[in-house]
Amino acid sequence: MKHFIHIKDIPSNDLRKIITDAKKRKLLRKKLNTLEIDKGAPLKGKLLIQMFEKSSLRTRLSFYLAIKQLGGSTLTLRPDELHLSKGAESIEDTAKILSNFGNAFMLRTDSDKKLEEFKKFLTIPIINGLSPSSHATQILSDVFTIEEIKKKPISRLNIAWIGDSNNVLNSLIAASIKFSFKLNIGCPKNYQPDKKILSYINKNKNKIFIFDTAIKAATGADVIFSDKVISMNDKVDKIQKLNHFKKFKIDKKLMGHAKKDCIFLHCLPRGGEVDEKVFASKQSKVWQQAINRVHVQKSILLYCFGKLR
Repeated sequence: MKHFIHIKDIPSNDLRKIITDAKKRKLLRKKLNTLEIDKGAPLKGKLLIQMFEKSSLRTRLSFYLAIKQLGGSTLTLRPDELHLSKGAESIEDTAKILSNFGNAFMLRTDSDKKLEEFKKFLTIPIINGLSPSSHATQILSDVFTIEEIKKKPISRLNIAWIGDSNNVLNSLIAASIKFSFKLNIGCPKNYQPDKKILSYINKNKNKIFIFDTAIKAATGADVIFSDKVISMNDKVDKIQKLNHFKKFKIDKKLMGHAKKDCIFLHCLPRGGEVDEKVFASKQSKVWQQAINRVHVQKSILLYCFGKLR
C-alpha cells in the first residue's frame, strides 16, 4: 500500500513508472468506449471513496472514470452530510470507517493538516485530489501530456510558469526537481513562492529560475503554463491582485517570445490571465491536458494498490 499526496515525497523512479504505465494504458484504450473495462480488470471489486471539500469538475470526473475503467467502482461523499463536519466525529473515527468500507480514499481538501491526519489513521491508500499546498495528480498528468505532445523526455524541455504562486506551482516545482527539467517562473515580486518553497528549491539540485517579468520567463519556452490569478477561496483584495498581474497576461505577443512550437497549458478553470486568441489557438492543448487526467490517475491508483505493471 502506498499513498499519493505530494510529488516531492514520491521517488523519481516511481513517478516515471506511473507515467510509463499511463502511456501504455492510453494506447490500449484506443478502440474501447468510455465505460469499457481495461483488459484484466486489475481493480475488479475495489471501491474508491471520494470526498470533495472544494469544488471539482475534472478531478471528480477523471477519478470516476479511472476506477471504472480498471474494473472497480466509486462512491462520492459530501462533507456537509457527514458526522465529520456536522456531528463533530473525529478524523480518526471517520478514517477507520472509510478503511473498513473502501479500498482507497481520494480527498480534495481545504486543509493540509487534515490530509496528514487522515493518512495517520487510514489503513487504505490516500490520494491528494488537491490541497492548499499541492495538486500532485494534476502536475503528474501534465508531465504526461507534455511528453506525449513533444515526443521527448521533459528533462530536455524548457518549461515556463506565468502567474501566481499557488498549489499547482508548488507541485510543478517538485516535478522540476524530480524530473530534472528547466523551470522559469514569472510572477510579480510580491507573489513569488514562499520561504518554505524557496528553501526546498535551494536544498535540492535544480534548474529553477524566478523572474519578475513575464517576458524573461517565457523566452525560449517549449511549454507555457498558467492558472487563475484568483484561486478558489482566495481571500485577498481581488481588484488589487488582478491589477498587479496586468503585465502577466498570456497573449500572442508573450507567446512570441517562446519557441515557435511552444504549447500552452492551463489546469482550468480559466480566468482573465489568458487571452482568448491564445486559449483557442492550435498552441493551446488544454482539452488534451484535461482528458489525460483519466489515464494518469488510473496508473496512480494502480501504484497505490501495488499493481503497476
